[in-house]
Amino acid sequence: MSDSLDGKRALVTGASKGIGLAVAEALAREGVEVAICARKDAELRRALQVLKETAPQTKTTGCVADVSKAADVSALFAFVDRELGGVDILVNNAGLGIFRPAAELTIEEWDTMIGTNLSGAFYCSQSALTRFRHTGGGFIINISSLAGKNPFAGGSGYNASKFGMNGFSEAMMLDHRNDNVRVSYIMPGSVDTEFSGQDSQERSDWKISPGDIAEIVLNILKMPSRTLISRVEVRPSRPRKN
Repeated sequence: MSDSLDGKRALVTGASKGIGLAVAEALAREGVEVAICARKDAELRRALQVLKETAPQTKTTGCVADVSKAADVSALFAFVDRELGGVDILVNNAGLGIFRPAAELTIEEWDTMIGTNLSGAFYCSQSALTRFRHTGGGFIINISSLAGKNPFAGGSGYNASKFGMNGFSEAMMLDHRNDNVRVSYIMPGSVDTEFSGQDSQERSDWKISPGDIAEIVLNILKMPSRTLISRVEVRPSRPRKN
């Protein structure tokens, strides 16, 4: 493994709960200064309180931003520049899913998923890459999904966004691997979160823990500079039987 992450600066999008919050907590515990964003102010404040309790000696901050809006992303990175002095690690986690047959999916729902899950990752990555060019490199980790390689009924919009995320990640890695930029993407299966609005009573310990994904993020970041983990597929080891 590489040197300590202590003193690095990270931005985690969509980090008010679930995988994003778990990743932000794990980074903060490692001494990484962490900025987060979320679309809702109340959820952002709750997450920031969790981070302060998790790693009181580490600087954590955040602001409200909708990554599907390029202007919000510009403001978000300006905020990170002011608060942290720049960014070394970007974790594109913001995402949502709306699941119904293609004929029933509205244009607005399609635009929301593609805008958040795919365009948001592009806006944030481009902003990070601009900064990496001046600082000598950095990390981009995209949180994708096994839905990015396994289509399913009712998943047309979500599948499209995650297939796109995977292709975007692979091409960006090839574009910038010689610029000391390491691009990776993680494809989890069923994760124990409130994603897509599922009730907490329906959740089960057979699913992947958000903390497991956070541990994978740390492992990617700690690899020696000669080695790039470009893609990780993650599945429950003992999935529920139908």
